[in-house]
Amino acid sequence: MQAWQALRLPRLHWSSHRLVVVLALFFTVFCNQRFWAAALSGVQADLRMGLAMGLLLLAANTLVLGLLVWRWNARILVPVLLLASALAVHWMNTYNVYLDADMLRNVLHTDRKEAAELIGWSLLPAVLVLGVLPALGMGLVRLRRQAWYRALGQRLLLLLLALLTGLGGALLDSQNVASLLRNQRQVRYLATPVNYLVALPRSLHASNPLRQRTLLPVAADAHPLSSPAGRKPRLLVMVVGETVRAQNWGLNGYQRQTTPELSTAGVINFNDMHSCGSSTEVSLPCMFSPWGRADYDEDAIKSHQSLLHVLDRAGIHPLWRDNQSGCKGVCSGLEIDHLDDASDPVLCRDGRCMDEILLQQLEQRVRARPGDRVVVLHQLGNHGPAYFQRYPASFAHYQPGCQSTDLGSCSREQIINSYDNAVLYTDHFLATTIARLKALDDYDSAMLYVSDHGESLGEKGLYLHGLPWAIAPEQQTRVPMVMWFSPGFGQSRGLDLACLQQRSTRPASHDNLFASVLGLMQVGTDAYRADQDLFAGCRA
Repeated sequence: MQAWQALRLPRLHWSSHRLVVVLALFFTVFCNQRFWAAALSGVQADLRMGLAMGLLLLAANTLVLGLLVWRWNARILVPVLLLASALAVHWMNTYNVYLDADMLRNVLHTDRKEAAELIGWSLLPAVLVLGVLPALGMGLVRLRRQAWYRALGQRLLLLLLALLTGLGGALLDSQNVASLLRNQRQVRYLATPVNYLVALPRSLHASNPLRQRTLLPVAADAHPLSSPAGRKPRLLVMVVGETVRAQNWGLNGYQRQTTPELSTAGVINFNDMHSCGSSTEVSLPCMFSPWGRADYDEDAIKSHQSLLHVLDRAGIHPLWRDNQSGCKGVCSGLEIDHLDDASDPVLCRDGRCMDEILLQQLEQRVRARPGDRVVVLHQLGNHGPAYFQRYPASFAHYQPGCQSTDLGSCSREQIINSYDNAVLYTDHFLATTIARLKALDDYDSAMLYVSDHGESLGEKGLYLHGLPWAIAPEQQTRVPMVMWFSPGFGQSRGLDLACLQQRSTRPASHDNLFASVLGLMQVGTDAYRADQDLFAGCRA
């Protein structure tokens, strides 16, 4: 404030209501490039339509800001809104993402490592022009004091005017506006800052640790089914991949052979596999739940136990080994190894570890508890945008790669090269896992690999993942899945591998995992659904 006085700049004496209107105009004009591009495409994009959408957006911004910004909180809240909107604009423009509740939850749950990868020099102009400079401009504004009843009355009048403005905008070109809102509902996720301000309460509600202290039981009647006496204990290793899409999977017929080692490892490849969501926050809890995408219920999934708790109840001890950002509640209260902060000099660098860290001491951890085991290996996989950091230099087969987290500084070809190199490393990691399981001759072992979601690599200008499910492209929802069984495991479960190979050509999804694992590990429960079990028709 003293700095502005030293520069002898004029002070502005405004009411808080005028500040709301100015902010709403600023956001409408300068922070909604993608909204305007989407709103004025595919319809009669004339001056009338532009004016109608402008009035609607201005009204929405005024309504939301009119409820939030008051004289007593403006000095803190307005700079926060400006900086948050600048970040939102940058990421939406750079990666073509949509800010719905799921995407915002991804942002809120991003750890420091993931956040660091999304911060680059290209972020600076947006933050400076749309965030820092307008926030500094608040130093020129002095908000007038008003009696509370007068301030409340004027604010109610402002909100009423905003509603009338929005109504006027809708009536100005009602046919085109109605067509846009009916056929392109996702456009609302681009209206900044309304998009993240409306999504924030839902995201915080879903993530509230106080909302449900104890997870509700699933399949409380779970019990082990009878099996032959004297058999070896069974070990199922479930590898949860990260951001690998089916389109770049060599076993699915991709033009590049990105799975050379798996192609000779005797695996069964499911070439039409679909995820439960387009982000880890959605897919991971969903794939380990009995609801899945067909009966998707976020509240039920978040508030109940997972498949791993059901296995534990049946005496099959689960272990979660993590090289990512946690299990999203799937392994709550169960045994977990956090390996993302390991300090191995060969596999770890700059706070990140290659996925082979998940295999260190795997045999010892399996044998630490007797009986049947299920071990989940949660990969870092192809987590973007730093694809080039997801594989050792020896796997940089496709060149030139993108050596930056700022995808805008690389060509699409470079981005795909780095992405495919990371898939090559996942192929090697899975083949190495199979080799380690073969060496565990005191167990009948099996491996199941499936990615949590896919990734956009420039198709229609989209990058990364996390689009709302209703509009997410196939690149973000179609994923690879492979299975491998040791001879002993296949025999003990009576698996007809030829039958399973035939089944692998038909559609499958994350919805199948809950019942399939229960059937594979011989867990009895009324929650088991044979029609969802991929192995049900291929067991003796």
